[in-house]
Amino acid sequence: MSVFVKNEYTFFMIATNNLLASFLKTRSDTEEICAPLEIEDYVIQPIVDVSPPKWHLGHTTWFFEEFILTKYVRGYQRFHPEYAFVFNSYYESVGKRVVRTNRGNLSRPTVSEVYEYRDYVTSHLQAFLEENEDDKIQELLEIGIHHEKQHQELLLTDIKYILGNNPLLPKYNETFTENPVSNNTSEYITIEEGIYEIGYKGDDFCYDNELGGHKIFLNEYAICSELVSNKEYLEFINAGGYQDSLLWHAEAWDWLQNNHVQAPLYWHMVDGDYHQYTLQGLKALNLDAPLTHISYYEAFAYAQWKGKRLPTEFEWEVAQPYFKWGLRWEWTESAYSPYPNYKKAPGALGEYNGKFMVNQKVLRGGSVATPQNHTRPTYRNFFHPHLRWQFTGLRLVMDK
Repeated sequence: MSVFVKNEYTFFMIATNNLLASFLKTRSDTEEICAPLEIEDYVIQPIVDVSPPKWHLGHTTWFFEEFILTKYVRGYQRFHPEYAFVFNSYYESVGKRVVRTNRGNLSRPTVSEVYEYRDYVTSHLQAFLEENEDDKIQELLEIGIHHEKQHQELLLTDIKYILGNNPLLPKYNETFTENPVSNNTSEYITIEEGIYEIGYKGDDFCYDNELGGHKIFLNEYAICSELVSNKEYLEFINAGGYQDSLLWHAEAWDWLQNNHVQAPLYWHMVDGDYHQYTLQGLKALNLDAPLTHISYYEAFAYAQWKGKRLPTEFEWEVAQPYFKWGLRWEWTESAYSPYPNYKKAPGALGEYNGKFMVNQKVLRGGSVATPQNHTRPTYRNFFHPHLRWQFTGLRLVMDK
């Protein structure tokens, strides 16, 4: 059904109402992710990269309180004067915060108090938005919505790490399917050499690290239509890939030895066969499913073993219309750096992306844990090369 917009005010009200509905749904979706948890699950922090679910619930709430309610709602009273210290993540310009490694030591506030905090901020923001027509507020709201969607993905992957490192390997729930199988034939798609445009060009939401559209020259290359599967990676393991130092970067080889890595994260040898811990519990390894939970180090070594390589993020972006994506975050060979004419946003929100543009690799695509309609072909995710708790996989490229 089409909607005839009579004037700019009508258009604005449609956009505002859609954003408010998106805000309320996003808040609800986050809490639905946490619904299967037991109260003891909310506070666990096994490693520095994994935050407790309770902290995610509080941090995404603090974001809206800090950047909208306290700045634009006259007379607004914070839910608690110390929650900004507890739930700030890395915004140095906003104020002091709990050290990241200590997030799991916070028995207080309680889980019920954090949910009260969420309700308080959600209701105050809803009331404010129903009366407010400021473009700046709408922009901040949209950033906050996508920020919370990012944390929804982190919630799922952090919950998996928390439960997957429990010796009982408990189930999260029976409904989350993380190993969809493609029935497509794997083939290499040739992309001709030429000059291509990179970066976001539309009018909808994107992050600042996608802006700064520019042209690049690419040599001819061929990219695989399918992700590397568990079966293919198992061949690498059985061929001694983890024991062949010639396949690995020096830094990667040190990481391998120091951490005794012999297989992807969550792979367990049971009675002579590999099993994989999933959010549905421990399952026999699905050989046809796309490989997941590998580091950049492992992705690079596998590509070396195959006599191929990883795509650059630019090769990935140019080729994405020709293959299915969104099952795994795909490691690329590109360092995370700014596009031409990149400018950080003023103030604290300028810390969102720009401060992390060092010593990280770009991933493209999205994964089974990514909220619907959250990523784009130009979306630039980024992680340190050794990390693999996210749903990360790889796609191969060969030069022509």
